[in-house]
Amino acid sequence: MPDWLALYYDDPIEISHGEGRYVWDSAGRRYLDFFGGILTTLTAHALPEVTKAVGEQAGRIIHSSTLYLNRPMVELAERIAQLSGIPDPRVFFTTSGTEANDTALLLATTYRRSNTVIAMRNSYHGRSFSAIGITGNRAWSPTSLSPLQTHYVHGGVRTRGPFAHLDDRAFVEACVADLKDVLGHTRPPAALIAEPVQGVGGFTSPPDGLYAAFREVLRDHGILWIADEVQTGWGRTGDHFWGWQAHDHSGPPDIVTFAKGIGNGMSVGGVIARAEIMNCLDAQSISTFGGTQVTMAAGLANLTYLLEHDLQGNARRVGGLLIERLRAVAAQLPGVREVRGRGLMIGVELVRPGTDEADPRALAAVLEAAREGGLLIGKGGGHSTTALRITPPLSLTVAEAEEGAAILEHALRSTY
Repeated sequence: MPDWLALYYDDPIEISHGEGRYVWDSAGRRYLDFFGGILTTLTAHALPEVTKAVGEQAGRIIHSSTLYLNRPMVELAERIAQLSGIPDPRVFFTTSGTEANDTALLLATTYRRSNTVIAMRNSYHGRSFSAIGITGNRAWSPTSLSPLQTHYVHGGVRTRGPFAHLDDRAFVEACVADLKDVLGHTRPPAALIAEPVQGVGGFTSPPDGLYAAFREVLRDHGILWIADEVQTGWGRTGDHFWGWQAHDHSGPPDIVTFAKGIGNGMSVGGVIARAEIMNCLDAQSISTFGGTQVTMAAGLANLTYLLEHDLQGNARRVGGLLIERLRAVAAQLPGVREVRGRGLMIGVELVRPGTDEADPRALAAVLEAAREGGLLIGKGGGHSTTALRITPPLSLTVAEAEEGAAILEHALRSTY
């Protein structure tokens, strides 16, 4: 394995199995899972409806590629198109969010005949060559080489940067002015790509409506809006099914990318776009593993369970309780700068007490202490920031939320 392959914990653990919101390591120890395999276990571990669908499909045929008709893929595409909010939508399946963003960039640059892209500071869009080229997070950018010309604008981080002191309205106005200024200095871009809530960057987000205000400017220039919903999609934010819906008064995005939670751990990603954009390619293309039968069966079963059990509503209710519980703890600790997020997508930013500086030592210590207490959480951050990332499966109960909050409180208090 390569040296740059990231692992959590001083003594990394092997996850052997899971059930509901819990997982067990190979030594038999149980943990409450508040990270879900980087937001992929959306509903629950070993969800019977999903495992049954996978087993039944595997017993018929696992894979044939998109060169042949595939009923589960068509059915899932129809469901996602209906839920997308995009007019006259087309859906193309990939194997990951990285590949989905690659496809979105291919579509946008071909449709607009431009390789210039606007992206957000502090953003993350994947690990491929082109996705790294639009990632505005230095810790995840191993090269500056890129097939794209990328310009970064303000707005993805509300409480840091040159506009942090402004109220929400003035913040949006300043970010729009920044976007307009950038457009005055570059050739016509193909698209702006943005995560409604920045994932790897530490679950930061702008005031609601920022991307709608951006959309008005983009539309005047014919520039496309790509919403990267790899982490925010499928109801995780509680208030909305898609993260972009917090910014919808100027209409839906032109392109939406998705992955992670829809497969509940199976390798599913994809792109939704207006037909005229999706169909703009003038050469053939396929996906060998995108849309394969067994992953589509998992996606269909998972989406059905998510909708029938109103897990978006559960994320809103239980997530709201968890956020308030953590904010009450944070108010007593000088090393917690902010508890932010919506639904079950929660960030806890840590700083050196008495400063506004990142505290990677404390971040590592809290992760280790939480693990020792039986809780798995994630981490992230961007320019000089450190944050805990909390993303349990959306079926989390109130009792489990309280259990996790108590373990995390102990980990924070033992660190600070």
